[in-house]
Amino acid sequence: MFAIVGLLLVLFCVFGGYIIAGGKIGIILKALPFEFLIIGGSAAGSFLVGNSGSVISHAIKDFGRVFSGPKYKREDYIDLLCLIFTILKLARSKGTLAVEPHIEKPDESNIFMAYPKVLANKYAILLICDHMRMLSMGVEDSHQLEDIFNKELEKHHHEVMRGSSALSTTADACPALGIVAAVMGVIKTMSSIDQPPIILGGLIGSALVGTFLGVLLSYGILGPMAGRLKQVYEDEFKFYEIIRDTFVAHLQGNAPQISTEIGRKSVPSELQPTFYELEEAIASKPAA
Repeated sequence: MFAIVGLLLVLFCVFGGYIIAGGKIGIILKALPFEFLIIGGSAAGSFLVGNSGSVISHAIKDFGRVFSGPKYKREDYIDLLCLIFTILKLARSKGTLAVEPHIEKPDESNIFMAYPKVLANKYAILLICDHMRMLSMGVEDSHQLEDIFNKELEKHHHEVMRGSSALSTTADACPALGIVAAVMGVIKTMSSIDQPPIILGGLIGSALVGTFLGVLLSYGILGPMAGRLKQVYEDEFKFYEIIRDTFVAHLQGNAPQISTEIGRKSVPSELQPTFYELEEAIASKPAA
């Protein structure tokens, strides 16, 4: 919502301020389609040249997240913590072998099926099942487990962030592409140097629209979008850090309640449930 309002505010202030100051919008509107074709088309082309197919697909797929924001809500964090608590409690009371049927086939597990949105997150389920499986195989060093988690999360974070990085690189290129469009407009103007000043003025104005459009796309639209997409990725990354923190705390010998509380501390402040809210949620969920 804020992204849409901000985008409209940028366009309104730029073009509205120009019109209020007495500028003739007709020159801009006449040149805008051609300049946008040059700048937008070359920006899209450079985006395709500079990125792999997976990065392009990822960036296009997640572009709407600029407007929708992070996909995890307060209830999702509560569900994740409740799920981990149930698994750790089962492992603590009946041993890690009792958890194996659930982590081998999470889609058929009554524990995982109680939290459908978490179950739909394939990467979160992969983290939980893989690292719970490592505990059942005899990993006892919490520092070793944390190091394995960090390497896995670092790899995932790097792969996810490439979409934002690609968009940011394209935004940085737009001012230079605007200069390219402006230079081409100057070349066009020079071919009409014998025309009267009123015609030359219009041609020069049209050429400068390229510089204007390139800077506007970079610093007013694409750059902020890339920054917002980066924020969304970083906020969602906390979802996976919670899994790491709770598992490491469990391996350090803490009770499931303590391990889950340590995980709760990693939830972003604006979405973090209180101690009592989480306690009530855990009490209301079915036992394993």
